[in-house]
Amino acid sequence: FLENATWLVTEFMLVGFSTFPGLRTTLFALSFLTYLVTLSGNVTIITIIHADRTLHTPMYRFLAMLSLSETCYTLVTIPNMLAYLLMESGAISIPGYWAQMFFYLGLGCSHCFLLTLMGYYRCVAICHPLRYWVIMRPTVCLYLGALVFCFGSSVALIETSLIFSSPLCRSERLSCKGSAGKALAFFFLSILVVLVSFLILLSYTFIVAALLRIPSAAGRHKPFSTCAAHLTVVIVHFGCASIIYLRPESRGNLDQDRLVAVFYTVVTPLLNPVVHTLRNKDVRVASRRTLERGRGYLSLTKMTLLSIVCLL
Repeated sequence: FLENATWLVTEFMLVGFSTFPGLRTTLFALSFLTYLVTLSGNVTIITIIHADRTLHTPMYRFLAMLSLSETCYTLVTIPNMLAYLLMESGAISIPGYWAQMFFYLGLGCSHCFLLTLMGYYRCVAICHPLRYWVIMRPTVCLYLGALVFCFGSSVALIETSLIFSSPLCRSERLSCKGSAGKALAFFFLSILVVLVSFLILLSYTFIVAALLRIPSAAGRHKPFSTCAAHLTVVIVHFGCASIIYLRPESRGNLDQDRLVAVFYTVVTPLLNPVVHTLRNKDVRVASRRTLERGRGYLSLTKMTLLSIVCLL
């Protein structure tokens, strides 16, 4: 009777790297430093794009949205991971787990959709340059960005509601009630996300066709260089996601699965600020201009304070 019995679940235990207590301090230090660099890099990109009017274009608006998505995504996952690396107990309540899963899925889907949207933007800029400013108006960019986040949140809300709609039991299946309808709903939602993400391939198919029609190599170089940063982020993001979610289940090497998951969660978000700041000339120039402007404001503030002190 005891072997077949089930108990209702009231909290989850996050195992993480509890089997390797000696690695906790090292993982905490590396993850914390990477998180600080990622957070500061993305916040810097958002600040520079907001402060510099020359970057108020569709390309950089979408880059700011991508940095905002990365910032929120890391805020949902990494601080909790760092806390559990320091604590002995890895317990998390069901409402807390529901909230973390909702934001994790929502921001993950939104990130994929944003990368697809950035691919569409590049397709319009290269294939239809004369109609570019008509198609990619500021209001259109704003509506598309809002639609991306609403769509990602909707997918996350449906999936988390389906997961937690049944009582959870302490058994192999975890859910007390199996449902073929729920499995079918998850399947169609996953297919929908994958199909939307595969529109990136369609966009770059049109881009490559347009570049091949340019007779000179110099004429092809500039459009291709604008796509290099986006392609790098797309390949690493979807490559790591494919390794985690599309490979066969490995029952015997869970520790390797955890290391891959940590790399995807901690290291991959670092790629966006690194690629778009080191490889992007406009962002580098705007950052220097913003720093010089900040020094000017600081000098003016010092002079003002000094004048007030002299008057007093």
